[in-house]
Amino acid sequence: MKKKKLIVKIRISSKRIYEINLTYLKENWGAPFIITFMILLIAAATYLAIGNEPIANKLAEYAYYSLVIGVILQLIVCIKYERSDAK
Repeated sequence: MKKKKLIVKIRISSKRIYEINLTYLKENWGAPFIITFMILLIAAATYLAIGNEPIANKLAEYAYYSLVIGVILQLIVCIKYERSDAK
């Protein structure tokens, strides 16, 4: 029996995605750092799985720094918007 492939095509205007991303990044300063944290942590797990522990440790360290920066920036944004809403 031959298996059939299910193919789903989705068309999205790239201009609209670009506008959403810019708005999101303007409101959430820490988002790029938190996304970087996730990517670095996945890379660290991959290197650890293949047995390269020194590189995995360095990547995990950089991921942690990125997360700290991202959380601090998100706190700053929260405080900024809270003060502007109070006025």
